[in-house]
Amino acid sequence: MTTVGEFMTTRLVTMDGTDTLTAAAQEMRDRSIGDVIVTDGDAVLGIVTDRDITVRGVAEELDVDSATLNQILSQDVVTVSQYDDAVAAADLMRTYGVRRLPVLEDGRLVGLVSLGDIAVEREPQSVLADISADEPNN
Repeated sequence: MTTVGEFMTTRLVTMDGTDTLTAAAQEMRDRSIGDVIVTDGDAVLGIVTDRDITVRGVAEELDVDSATLNQILSQDVVTVSQYDDAVAAADLMRTYGVRRLPVLEDGRLVGLVSLGDIAVEREPQSVLADISADEPNN
């Protein structure tokens, strides 16, 4: 059995819910990532993706310089443990229609596993794994 902890990302970017959409977008750009985890201390409040900023922020005509992550974050976050089976994590993603799962231990954020991470681990010859393993091009 392959566990989530064997391939999860531990290079996490967390932000406060009062941070602006612009600040989050700049973090994503500067770090070549597609999401930030919104926290309050050790508690995970939700997740914001680059798509969330576009669809829930820009398309809804929010002022990206004053609108906060709390206004657009996905709150009902599905989480896993680093000891959970990778196949079970993939099943959770499928069931809940999500592409990323924060990894918690004793309520504390320790990692993040994405659909791309699972593809690289479970199906390294797949197109998704190939794309996910490649360096960002933008």
